[in-house]
Amino acid sequence: MIDGVVVKKLKVIPDERGLLMEILRNDDEFFDSFGQVYLSVAYPGVVKGWHYHKQQTDRMAVVCGMAKIVLYDLRDDSPTKSELQEFFIGERNPLLIRIPPGVAHGMKAIGAGAAFMINTPSHVYDYQRPDEFRIPAHGSEIPYDWSLQDG
Repeated sequence: MIDGVVVKKLKVIPDERGLLMEILRNDDEFFDSFGQVYLSVAYPGVVKGWHYHKQQTDRMAVVCGMAKIVLYDLRDDSPTKSELQEFFIGERNPLLIRIPPGVAHGMKAIGAGAAFMINTPSHVYDYQRPDEFRIPAHGSEIPYDWSLQDG
């Protein structure tokens, strides 16, 4: 596990009307602050990444479809520097992933449909000075191949 990353198994409460899924609570032990909530959609096979933040913590959950979320530790002072970590999350595996600053992350929708990801970052997006730093998804310094791994 990359240092500082937290994974929470999400609680799904089904009944005859449908279901309710708790994603993030302010009494979760890792909760620190709230900035905003947003939805990001990735179409099948599309990679959205890489990017990282210097101050913001992300808390991501895929609520519709399935996605591969990959993390890469860029932090020089981290005991897990340069480590990669993959998660397959969504309808079949409801998780929340807490991603600390300095950990690059990307998402790829897997399966036949789009993946709908809700993020509850610690900071509000600053349009004038965004805390968002991009790295090319393919052929960058991050040693990861986003293609389908048959086998």
